[in-house]
This record gives sequence, structure tokens and C-alpha cells, in this order.
Amino acid sequence: MNQGTEQPEKKLIIIVAMSSGMLLNFTGPTDVFTNADKYLESCGIGDGYNVKVVAPLASKKLESVAGMSINCEIFVGEIRGYIDTLIIAGNDSREANQSALEPFYKWLATRNDHNTRRIASICGGAFVLAKAGILRGRKATTHWQASERLIKAYPDVKVNANPFFTRDGHVYTSAGVSSGIDLSLSLVEEDHNRDIAISVARKLVFYLSRPGYQSQFGSLLPIYEREHIGQKTQNWIGDHLNEKLEVNQIADHLNMSTRNFTRVFHRDTGMPPAKFVEKIRIEAARKYLEDSDVSLERIAELCGLGGLVSMRRVFLRHLNTTPSDYRRAFRTSLRDFRVESLLSTEVKDTAGKI
Repeated sequence: MNQGTEQPEKKLIIIVAMSSGMLLNFTGPTDVFTNADKYLESCGIGDGYNVKVVAPLASKKLESVAGMSINCEIFVGEIRGYIDTLIIAGNDSREANQSALEPFYKWLATRNDHNTRRIASICGGAFVLAKAGILRGRKATTHWQASERLIKAYPDVKVNANPFFTRDGHVYTSAGVSSGIDLSLSLVEEDHNRDIAISVARKLVFYLSRPGYQSQFGSLLPIYEREHIGQKTQNWIGDHLNEKLEVNQIADHLNMSTRNFTRVFHRDTGMPPAKFVEKIRIEAARKYLEDSDVSLERIAELCGLGGLVSMRRVFLRHLNTTPSDYRRAFRTSLRDFRVESLLSTEVKDTAGKI
């Protein structure tokens, strides 16, 4: 064959299925790259993808919490050559598997920008990259629920829980589970162009660039113990949301001086009372937006967020989205599909028959 007619070699995509939990950690990126490869072939473009899902354990077996056993053809430690894109999908934190994972971690520590063009993680995979030293001094993200844990375990990693995915040099990290699809589509676009990436996104019925930030999915407040000052304060504020609340009012309710309350509250919650009150108001507004058709103006009034302009400002500051965009993204699916009316009709019909 003449050199000019030779097909370019496909990019080797190695996806290490770490987790026994979320299957989407590795099936999402797999579907993106395999569908991209099919599309590229249909367009006569040979520079596609050779996708391999591999096991981090020498047994080559993955156990799923859904009752499935998945047998991989390859143990990752068997791979010696050049990898285009290495994706660590999830994290296996089970104590029983840690000794068996040692060979994998030794192998991973040898991977760098000389033998691997891109290294990426999905969700808890950021912990795997951090443990191998790959994230040292780099920007990274992970699932919003695990971000504080990543910060405490690896203080040398610059964690930002807001974006769906981040890039720092040749290292990429993505947030919660489905964010692996966001990241994989961006890698396809990086390799080829937007038109090819958007064709794959359409096939998967997925956004090429999902609107918003990961912060929209998480709660602004932690869960406190019943007797914690944060929980006691939260309960009382919830009953007075539409009022103009002053710190001295909250302190009086708890039979504390304003000065002592402010000091103790900041110490135990890590934030001043005013910021805490604002977050409770936003959480209440989110619930209205998700579950009701109440107007934005009325929600702002009910939750003590002032007018619509003020509510929009605090939503952008805390959730990186507007109230109207939040409602479109998170309102109940039952309401959108009119299931509620269908269910009520079914109940009436059944009652008539009885």
C-alpha cells in the first residue's frame, strides 16, 4: 500500500473501570468514543478511536452492585505501550480491595505526558489520580458531595467543585458520574471539531455543552445534628422566611446575647449568620421552583429574597444560574408530562367503578 493511502492509526482510549458502584462512570465515556468512532468511519475519516475498557485488578473481573459480573479482556497492568487517552472511571475505596489494587497504582504512577497524551478521571477517579501523585499542584474537580473530602485528603490539589470538568495541562478531571459524558464529548471536539462532537451528542440525546454548573445540584447547607446550633437556627428561620431577620432576633430565640451567638455560630458552622440565612432562603426558593408554578416574584416575596432582581443576583452568586433557568432544569418531570392529571383521572375512574 502506498504511504499516501495508509489509514492513520486509531487513538487508543483506555478506560479503567474502577468502581463497582455507578456503571455510567465507564459506560458513558465508552458510548461517546465508540459512537464517535462509528461516525468518523461513516464520514470516511480513519483517525477514530480504539476503545478498551480494562480492569484495575489482576482478576480482570468487576462486581456491580446491580448484581452483574463484568469480565474484562485486559488487566491494566498488561498495557506497556503508548496510550492516547487514559480515563480513570470512578474510585474503588473498599478496604478489602486496597492490597489487590497496589499493582495498579504502581502502574498508574508511571504514566506521564511522555507515554500518555491525556489522563482523565470521572467522578471519584480524582481520588485515584491524587493518590498516584498525578494531581499534585493541579486544578481538579470531583463529585460535589466528595469535594470537601478531596480537599482534606489532598491539600496540594486545587479543588473547584463548580465546573462539570476541568483541564490542567494534560490532566483532565470531571465531576459527578454523568459529567464523564460532558468531558468525553469535549475530548472528541478537541481531537476533531465541534460538528463531529455535536453529531455524537445528538446521537446520545445529550448536550454538547451542558448549561450551568455542578453547584446547582448540591445543597448549600450541610446536614446538622438535631442539637447543633445550625439545625436549631435553621428550624426557626424556616418559619420566618418572609420576614426581615436580624441577628439579634435569632439570638433572642436561642436565649443568647447577639455577640455570643455570632461567635458560637461562626465557630460551629464556618459562616456568619447573615450568610446562613441567605442560603436557607435560596434553598426554600429552589423547592418552590422545583415543585410549583408559583411566580418568580411571589417566590422572592415568600422566601424573603426581596424582589426578582435581588433573587436573581443571589442565585447567580450561589448557584451560577438564574431562577428561571433553574426552574427549567429542575422542575418536577411529573408536572411536565402531566402525569399528575393522568393519575388523578385514573383514581377517579377507579373510584367510580367501586
